[in-house]
Amino acid sequence: MTFCEDLFMEGAGLMSSLRGLRGSGRTEKFAVIGCQHPHISIFIEEMLELGYACAGIFEPGDLALAAQLAERYQLELAGSSKELLEEEQVQMIGSSAVNNQKLQIALDCEKYGKHLMLDKPAVVNSNGYSELEELINRGNIQIGMLLTERYRPSLYTLREFVLDGELGELISITMRKPHRLRPETRPAWHFNKQESGGIIVDLLVHDFDLLRWLTGQEIQSVQATMGKRILPQYPDFYDTAAVQTVLDGGVSAQLYADWHAPEKCWTWGDGRIFVMGTLGSAEIRLAGDPAAKLDGEEELLLVMTHEEPLRQVPLRTPSVRIVEDFLNRIEGKPHEFTHQDLLAATGATLLADEQAERVLVYSGKEHIRRG
Repeated sequence: MTFCEDLFMEGAGLMSSLRGLRGSGRTEKFAVIGCQHPHISIFIEEMLELGYACAGIFEPGDLALAAQLAERYQLELAGSSKELLEEEQVQMIGSSAVNNQKLQIALDCEKYGKHLMLDKPAVVNSNGYSELEELINRGNIQIGMLLTERYRPSLYTLREFVLDGELGELISITMRKPHRLRPETRPAWHFNKQESGGIIVDLLVHDFDLLRWLTGQEIQSVQATMGKRILPQYPDFYDTAAVQTVLDGGVSAQLYADWHAPEKCWTWGDGRIFVMGTLGSAEIRLAGDPAAKLDGEEELLLVMTHEEPLRQVPLRTPSVRIVEDFLNRIEGKPHEFTHQDLLAATGATLLADEQAERVLVYSGKEHIRRG
């Protein structure tokens, strides 16, 4: 099974049947420009379920994933991005392009007045961030990002616990996200920092967003380290990242990601989130926990307080999904994820990446450099 097939099969609900909403009579369409990561399947499936027709998929490079999605959802492959952007009925574009190409797609969408849903990350460096911020501030289009963790039942339920004060005042948050690499299935751009952004930019943007969302606090300071132990043929590909951050309300957080989840892991990795408060603690087991798998669960939320022993908490389903939330923003309705959320998570991630200490370890020898 290839990397694309593997992630496609593991996506949240991506194998579910469409629920009969294609014929809802909507005249608006969507399209996909740039199709390099299976996360775009989330966007495609939700849009189809909501009754939008797809005008087509355009990918200028490797067509493997685009062809797979076109076949699965019975979509057309377009000959150019321009033909999709010029189609009047197309109101929204989705993109999982190579990471350093997404900014140009955003600028093209602004030119043609199309709203844009991006896979993460939106940009890969501070120059790109400045251009993205300027684009957003012009206010001509809405830009979303597939930061899907907010919309997981376990995290949605945890946030309700936090907001209700059941854990007391928050003290610390730890997030661990080991990822399975399978380098032979990855495209070359994945290992090129100029194109991908690297491990902090690519993976930890989810976690910086969650920190702000769970606490209501802003990132105040960060210290980061990236390590490299494998794949010397890709000199700027780092395989571990550890970040220590302090929020402006006093919460401390530790973020960790790597590309070392065991090959035999049945999913992308064994992700865990730990939250400590003055009245209790919580743990989320995301996708790779054996206990959850044995119980037929995809994710678990465990809570313990001064008053109650450790217990598994029934998960609550978010009232809105990520694409629906973005459509609400476009239509001027109440919504959860904002432009400010996108910029704040992106900015914190880029800051951590830019000031990170680099540690190279080969043959037991350690070399440290900064920047």
